[in-house]
Amino acid sequence: MSAARVLPQIDQWIAYGWLSPLDRAFAGFLLDQDAHASEAVLWAGALLSHQLERGEVYLDLEKLCLDPGLTLALPNDEAWQSGQQDSAAELNTFRAYTLQDWQDKLGQSCLVAIGSGNTPLVLQGNRLYLRRYWHYQQIVDNEIARRLQPIRTALPASIQASLRAQFAGDQPQPDWQKIACILALRARFAIITGGPGTGKTTTLTKLLSLLIELAEAESQRKPTILLAAPTGKAAARVSESIANALANLPLPDAIKAQIPQKASTLHRLLGSRPDSRRYRHHRHNPLLADIVIVDEASMIDLEMMAALLDALPDTAQLILLGDKDQLASVEAGSVMGDLCRGAAQAAYDEATRDWIQHYADITLEASIRPGSAINQQTVMLRHSHRFGAQSGIGQLARAVNAGDAVRTDAILADTKTYPDLERLALVDANDIKFRRLIVAADAAQGKFGYGHYLKIIAQRPAGADAYEQWALAVLQAFDRFQILCALRRGDWGVERINQRIEQWLFTGQKAALWYEGRPVMITRNDYNLGLMNGDIGIALRDAGGRLRVVFPGDESQGHGKLRWLSPMRLPDVETAFAMTVHKSQGSEFAHVALMLPPVRSPVITRELIYTGITRAKQRFTLLESRSEVLAQAIMVTC
Repeated sequence: MSAARVLPQIDQWIAYGWLSPLDRAFAGFLLDQDAHASEAVLWAGALLSHQLERGEVYLDLEKLCLDPGLTLALPNDEAWQSGQQDSAAELNTFRAYTLQDWQDKLGQSCLVAIGSGNTPLVLQGNRLYLRRYWHYQQIVDNEIARRLQPIRTALPASIQASLRAQFAGDQPQPDWQKIACILALRARFAIITGGPGTGKTTTLTKLLSLLIELAEAESQRKPTILLAAPTGKAAARVSESIANALANLPLPDAIKAQIPQKASTLHRLLGSRPDSRRYRHHRHNPLLADIVIVDEASMIDLEMMAALLDALPDTAQLILLGDKDQLASVEAGSVMGDLCRGAAQAAYDEATRDWIQHYADITLEASIRPGSAINQQTVMLRHSHRFGAQSGIGQLARAVNAGDAVRTDAILADTKTYPDLERLALVDANDIKFRRLIVAADAAQGKFGYGHYLKIIAQRPAGADAYEQWALAVLQAFDRFQILCALRRGDWGVERINQRIEQWLFTGQKAALWYEGRPVMITRNDYNLGLMNGDIGIALRDAGGRLRVVFPGDESQGHGKLRWLSPMRLPDVETAFAMTVHKSQGSEFAHVALMLPPVRSPVITRELIYTGITRAKQRFTLLESRSEVLAQAIMVTC
């Protein structure tokens, strides 16, 4: 087949729903750049573009040869496997290509380079990159490698005494929080990962107090500490968590005063420029910081991580916190997951174990095979203070995370042992069981429906003085229950589910119009109003009868009280009875109901299920119409 026939065949793939017009456009761009480009180069370009849309940084040619349908996550991969449909010719287009064939044909193209250059594509082993992402990967790899080198061979006696004081009393053994602090004191890079309730924020707060004390001992000055998160909602959450940790830890007031309680978004920290991918801070204008902490690091994509590392001063320390098993960023690059590969094994080498034993007085067994250099500066917290042995949510999350579909089914079925779990089989998205869940108004056994917050709205106070407290109660009541969807579109997606819930709760209400009780989510940051992407407010009538949207206050931004804003002043918003699992990251709710569609989708993965489950604090409900979808998702990782 000639290269000229590739574009029509890509058109056929678009018709099947396997590729997008953007993928075709990139293949067309490559053909414009080289009229003699081989079919392998054009197909590789289209498939690389497809993978980038899926959040993959590169096209893995070896995996493509072994299992094309799974590698590309085709929505109709049964057709790929069977080859029985009219699409057989397209499916077989490069089925016969070996890894060597791909490497030879790409290596011969003027559009592909092996490393540096100005070609649009870069081939590195069995990985094909878009040059921009290859460049980002080089920055991340090189900058982290530099910071992994130990900068201390010993710790002052005063730090050792502070460490013992901070971790006095009964602690789980081995005490991974203590180990995390010890390792972070050794180099300019550290990762602290762990599931919900494992104490990441508490560990960070203790670590910062030690770093402050250490800086004053070494350089007789106070360190500059910056705290950030990928989104506004995550930044608000970490600010709240740090404040709570400081209130509960017996630290000296002078130390507490130096620990930042206000987190910024990464975009704001780096100084994003309108209509540009560039930032005000970069290697030629670095951040003014000694220590930079990023929470919810699983949400950072490769481009943002490269920008952050590029803007760090050589002497600054970077500490990443997050749950490695959560969903990665919607943009390309699962950075946290990649960096934490092997973290669960605690595969520390002899030098690392000696450091831990000497300063933490904890002896770890030698690993059969020591891990990577990054593993030496990574600690996984394992003891959950939120989910105990009898917590169905905790047990379910662990089973899903382990990819154990049989165990997952058994836990969901055992509601006697785990009363905090519920599994509802729905005929369709209009099922009466779903409607009953939505309109429920009681809070028995931690069960909350949206009828609960509507009941609070109906208790409108007579006097204007009580409006603030009433509005706060409405916001808190709404925040106790949340519907999460795996998809955005379709009968089981966010858009349709929001419309359906709106009709059930507000009969006769026209969609998208403003009405009292409408919950809305901000979808675009507005720094002037202090509203971030992901913030949720509720439309309520104020004491004067005017319809306003009420948002929680933010002490750190000078908004101590609730904010009552006109709907006309708000940036882009959408109704928020249901949100995607991606949008829920960084949030927690008393009761979460996760909806799975009746057909499998490439976006429904183990990480998505795990993230949805762990948003729940007291109760979790699974809504589905085919149990096979859950089992299939648990077997698939991002």
